[in-house]
Amino acid sequence: MVRIIVVFLGLSAIVVSLRTSFQSQHIVMPAGQGKGGPSKTFVVASLEKEDISWLHQYLPEWDISRYVADDPSANLTVPKNKGQEAMTYLTYMIDSYDNLPDVMVFMHNGRYQWHNDDPLYDAVPVLRNLQLPYLISQQYTNLRCVWTLGCPAELEFNKSPENVDASKTTEIAYPEAFRELFPGQSVPPTVGVACCAQFAVTREKIRERPVDHYKRYRQWLLDTPLDDYVSGRILEYSWHIIFGKPPIHCPNTKECYCKVFGQCDLECEGGECGNHWPFPPFSTLPYGWPTVGWDGETRSDEVLAGLRKNATATSPITGVGSKASVIP
Repeated sequence: MVRIIVVFLGLSAIVVSLRTSFQSQHIVMPAGQGKGGPSKTFVVASLEKEDISWLHQYLPEWDISRYVADDPSANLTVPKNKGQEAMTYLTYMIDSYDNLPDVMVFMHNGRYQWHNDDPLYDAVPVLRNLQLPYLISQQYTNLRCVWTLGCPAELEFNKSPENVDASKTTEIAYPEAFRELFPGQSVPPTVGVACCAQFAVTREKIRERPVDHYKRYRQWLLDTPLDDYVSGRILEYSWHIIFGKPPIHCPNTKECYCKVFGQCDLECEGGECGNHWPFPPFSTLPYGWPTVGWDGETRSDEVLAGLRKNATATSPITGVGSKASVIP
């Protein structure tokens, strides 16, 4: 009887382990333990239909906390699918406040996205190149160095009424939202930070604020009549302020690429480094990207490697493309 019970318990443990691995739920290691270095977690905002297997394949040394915003039955989910990635980020900070890893990267789910700071918009080299000692020393770091979109001034509030662009709904809504998110603080005249709500932050930096602050930010998201896009954008241009940076936070581009990604030989000017991040013609990448280009053309690994190499030039280059060979 004792042997039967032991075998049953052993099988149960295996089943639980397999289920946990399959569902990609997070397991937070104690700080600085378990992997010979700082504990580190990707906090991923996703929907049920989306695939994050690429993270397991290319960055297996990281823990993953995947939140599924549109599945209330998921092991990791959010109170309401609102505010884009901000709801996931805040929910993680609240849920894990007492058991945070050393460093976290808050990110979107897709490998290829137009805003990834890479010549092919590929998140794999972006994440593989992260210089953890520097990230930890800075405590908060945006994962974009290029200034295009967000820097040096994305939101400006000192305009006369006749000069306010009615189409800029985030800019119009931001001052009132700022007063609710940061009571007692004056609304800055200008806010600038590189888009697009992907960043690294340390446990110490998150804990500089009590957990009640993050609960207040999330409650604002839940209560605001602003739509999903605008409310998410307001948080997108508030994270750097939440984590102690000035309203305009636009680090020198060349220094940023060197210190954040170890790419120290780029030629940069005016917030850009050649064609390292080419401005995309559309916000949706073609199906089959990057082996399928913007015009539907098929591109070989050799072509993609060439585009990456040419992307370090200081003058605009046709196509897209970093010096590392393409990652399949």
